[in-house]
Amino acid sequence: MEALLALTIANLKSFVRDRAALFWTIAFPVIFVLLFGTLFGGTGTASFRVGWVDLDHTASSAGLEKAFARTGVLTLTPMSDASAMAQTRQGQLDAVIVVPAGYGAAVGKARGDGGTTGSVSLTLYTDPTHTSTAQAIEQIVDGVTTGVNQAISGRPPLLSVAVRPIAGTAIASGATYYVPSILAMAIMQLGIFAAIPLVQQREKLILKRIGATPLPRWTLVGSNVLLRLVIAAVQTAIILAIGLVGFHVRITGNWALIAGIVALGALMFTALGYVIASFARTEEAANGVTQVAQVLMMFLSGIFFPIEVMPEWMRSIARLLPLTYLGDGLRQVMVGGSPFVPLGVGMGVLAAWLVVCLAISARFFRWE
Repeated sequence: MEALLALTIANLKSFVRDRAALFWTIAFPVIFVLLFGTLFGGTGTASFRVGWVDLDHTASSAGLEKAFARTGVLTLTPMSDASAMAQTRQGQLDAVIVVPAGYGAAVGKARGDGGTTGSVSLTLYTDPTHTSTAQAIEQIVDGVTTGVNQAISGRPPLLSVAVRPIAGTAIASGATYYVPSILAMAIMQLGIFAAIPLVQQREKLILKRIGATPLPRWTLVGSNVLLRLVIAAVQTAIILAIGLVGFHVRITGNWALIAGIVALGALMFTALGYVIASFARTEEAANGVTQVAQVLMMFLSGIFFPIEVMPEWMRSIARLLPLTYLGDGLRQVMVGGSPFVPLGVGMGVLAAWLVVCLAISARFFRWE
């Protein structure tokens, strides 16, 4: 029994001294709990920007606007039909609600004689390439209209909701949103995980031996980068083929522009991988840093969960992450998704990340 206790204590001390094991066993699950608890635990308040187009201009339509505003989730902006549609296509609005002419008259008739000859249909325009956001807004609008119907009359519902896609957006299943997102994630993982073999080669003194040969160092770096670009091209072809054939995703953008965004993303994340390799002293450290980096970017960049449902402090982080702009750029070009930022701005952010990562890795990367 004493031997068992002594061996257990020795194993416990060994475990505590292993920082990588401590992190993956204790700290990493804590990060997940905090991350998912914040995203889905109701600690943050979702906020959706919605255009309000009132074609009725009566006291009843004004009361309906107040009912939607009281949700605390929808930020309504009164505007014209054309302006609302244009801003939604540009990503400045998440949806548009149109109140038809005649709504006030229908409400007055319902309250006057206890019934109606028909129903009035609100039109909710959403972007089908942002599936989660569209579904969340639809549920909120349905809930408000149900409450309004109950307040007006106990008779058959006066108010209904017709959901329409914004003109000019791709109409497809949720795969329309997730195929570009998964491609962005694959490119991110391909690049940052380049850090691990580099640290392995440095620990085994392979880089030191190569550095002692007449082979220029840029040749080794160039071959590594070229390998990542080739793999990125293969990944892109496979993912797009599955999306096109298996899920009927329509690629509406320019193929050359898609290739350019993929190449820029692969270069940027490979450079980030070199930055990680510059500071990670051991393979375990490199593995831990890359895992943390990929998890944070996957869940805070909007590729799987809409940025709109995040607390404001998380949105601030999302605006700094390169994966946010890679995923957004691929959605814009591939399926015509409404932008988080204009495409030129997003690509500029990725290019800035690339330049900064190249400068840091050139300064601090160690060959031995």
